[in-house]
Amino acid sequence: MSHSPTFLCIASYFKGEDFLREIKSLGATVYFLTDKSLEHKPWPREAIDEFLMMEAEKQGVWNMKHLIKGLAHTMRTKKIDRIVALDDFDVEKAAELREHFRIPGMGQTTARHFRDKLAMRMKAKDEGITAPAFSPLFNNDEVHEYTQKVSAPWVVKPRGEASAVGIKKVHSAEQLWQVIEGLGDERDGYLIEQFTPGDVYHVDSVTVDGKVSFTQCSKYLTTPMEVSHGGGIFRSVNVDYGSQDEKDLLAINDKLLTSFGMRDGVSHSEFIKSRATGEFYFLETSSRVCGANLHHMVEATSGINLYREWARLEFALLAGQKFETTTTQPQHGGIVASLTRFQHPNYAIFNDPEICWKLQKDYHMGMIVRSENRERIFELLDQYAARIGNEFHASMPVKNNSYE
Repeated sequence: MSHSPTFLCIASYFKGEDFLREIKSLGATVYFLTDKSLEHKPWPREAIDEFLMMEAEKQGVWNMKHLIKGLAHTMRTKKIDRIVALDDFDVEKAAELREHFRIPGMGQTTARHFRDKLAMRMKAKDEGITAPAFSPLFNNDEVHEYTQKVSAPWVVKPRGEASAVGIKKVHSAEQLWQVIEGLGDERDGYLIEQFTPGDVYHVDSVTVDGKVSFTQCSKYLTTPMEVSHGGGIFRSVNVDYGSQDEKDLLAINDKLLTSFGMRDGVSHSEFIKSRATGEFYFLETSSRVCGANLHHMVEATSGINLYREWARLEFALLAGQKFETTTTQPQHGGIVASLTRFQHPNYAIFNDPEICWKLQKDYHMGMIVRSENRERIFELLDQYAARIGNEFHASMPVKNNSYE
């Protein structure tokens, strides 16, 4: 390669700073494409050679024709070797750009499996991966047939949103048709699936040459959906190493990523363990680093910073070098986080030696604890959740997301 490796990194939300720093430290030229509204965020500017801006039609949504033409103009004088999507909303953008400019990496068909919730459920069904019963909302007769065969409650989910955004839980066919009617011409962007009571787990992985080389399995003690709908306090903890839950999650996650076409990169997948059967059901996956500060928990418990590991992998792929995942010595850990009534909450009362990270964000409070004693993790998380709830907590539930 006659020029330094050149990366176009895309982020329509403020995230991925560690990736940018790491890829730059390895010797890459970094062009960074973000939303105009995020221009003045504290990006690591020392790691960015040039900013490119797009005006959003709405948050996370850009005019792709304009983006392609703008990038084509840029590429007349600048070489781009790889394109990296740092956020869930950028996976499809990056895939379309790769296809148009014939740049190696995940294309549009595979990207759909990691972005479109309907596509990923249909792919899972084809591959024999257990998931809650679902249906698209395209056809009235098919929806009616679904409601006759699958018992309520159900959840109506947007195919393209991230986390728990836009999810509506309904308890009857009458309520369902009210929701569908309210969606109007947007209904084709949604699906329905059976609500499955159980514990929700998240699995964060690094895949190299089609094989999963690192995985951290964790369990939500309070899920993102519960927090966004009910204004609760977010908590998660890593799954006990060597447990049957971990073995089952590793197996289903490996099958999922292989059958979905993940070749090289990071992923965040979610599964639910049915309270009725004890079986794990696939919920969703994505080709990006986990959000909600969970990547800090992964690093605290495994020693692996997923953003830096991902950057090292991308650079090695471009340079034709062999990549080996960082070796780790895992510990037990967990996270607790909440909105607060205070712009700058005082952490003075939280001073246990197990605390290894504190969230520094206006009107937020969060901590990660780490210990060789698993029971100590649960003890601390319970204590902190109770104290935050009594003295700091504020809530801002999503409106009109449930008919309960």
